[in-house]
Amino acid sequence: MGDLRITDITVHLVAWPLRMKRRHGVGDIEHTMPGVILRIGTDGGLVGWGEAAPWAVFTNTAEASAAAISRYFKPLLIGADPMRVTTLMRGIDKAVTAHGDAKAAVEMALLDIAGKRLGAPVSTLIGGRHRERIPLSVSIANPDFDEDLDFARDVIARHGVNIFKVKTGFTSHAEDMRRMARLKEALPATADIRVDYNQGLDPWDAIRQLKEIETFRPTFIEQPVKRHQRAAMAEITRALDTPIMADESVFDPVDAVELVRDRFAKLVSIKIMKAGGIARAREVAAITEAAGITAYGGTMFEAGLAIAAGLHLVSATPNIALGAEFYTSTFVMGVEILATPIRIEAGETIVPDGPGLGVEVDEDAVKRVSIAIEG
Repeated sequence: MGDLRITDITVHLVAWPLRMKRRHGVGDIEHTMPGVILRIGTDGGLVGWGEAAPWAVFTNTAEASAAAISRYFKPLLIGADPMRVTTLMRGIDKAVTAHGDAKAAVEMALLDIAGKRLGAPVSTLIGGRHRERIPLSVSIANPDFDEDLDFARDVIARHGVNIFKVKTGFTSHAEDMRRMARLKEALPATADIRVDYNQGLDPWDAIRQLKEIETFRPTFIEQPVKRHQRAAMAEITRALDTPIMADESVFDPVDAVELVRDRFAKLVSIKIMKAGGIARAREVAAITEAAGITAYGGTMFEAGLAIAAGLHLVSATPNIALGAEFYTSTFVMGVEILATPIRIEAGETIVPDGPGLGVEVDEDAVKRVSIAIEG
């Protein structure tokens, strides 16, 4: 097919308008959310798109992610063959530590180019599809709980959603219990309810509170205590019947090895932005699968590009078997940057089947949310 070279890189620092408030044990989101959109051009006319979805209290700042790409990654990429994804990503890993979300955006864009050149979806490039549709999990995280109940009823009626993850730990335990009771009453008996504390509990009282939450029979309880409090996580895991899921405690393959060794959770949330890209996320899935630890597809506050990448990841990774929270681009973000939005049918998100990420970017929409452009 001849050589292909990267000729230009454009980095958009964006501010996503949000349709609803989101509250978590680790922090709140309201009005807008910063992010990064990446465009990689080639001399063959192929363009790859990527997205970084950092959160300052969780991974990184958008400004740092944009700077990492523009100032440190760009010199390593200009003039390079975009098909050499593994080699390029290893070079970036060696040159710059951390910044997993920025690395994920670069890998995403490179895979988008590779797939377009080969005429194959990203899911095919990384091993082939294991599933075409991903059960959709929607988070209940609005501080106005009445609004969230209306939202839940709407996504059930319009989209057939049946999985709900309740954000807890940002208010009192008594209020968490009241919210859980109201949600149980409002939702169909078949609804799959999960609980996510986002590190919101203090270890000394966590087990007592979680045993009371267990009375609502959630499918799992996610990250009840701080990321580094793994010994407390292990005690909680042993004390409860409900499986504990690690999120912030497991970012990358090294953390996954420690999870397997120390057994501080029974499940794991895998996110492209945490792991530093699809390849690293699949390493986490492989390590945990070998130890019998099943995974869930997590997201940050992601728009359509990152959601599309997540769909390809989960499609090709059998161990990510607990569904995925790919709802933000449809329900949370106030601007859609995809010409055709991610499809949701009967409570499931549909994996795009076009080449690369399988989505077309509305560049005018990207410009509308951009607050700074470099490149």
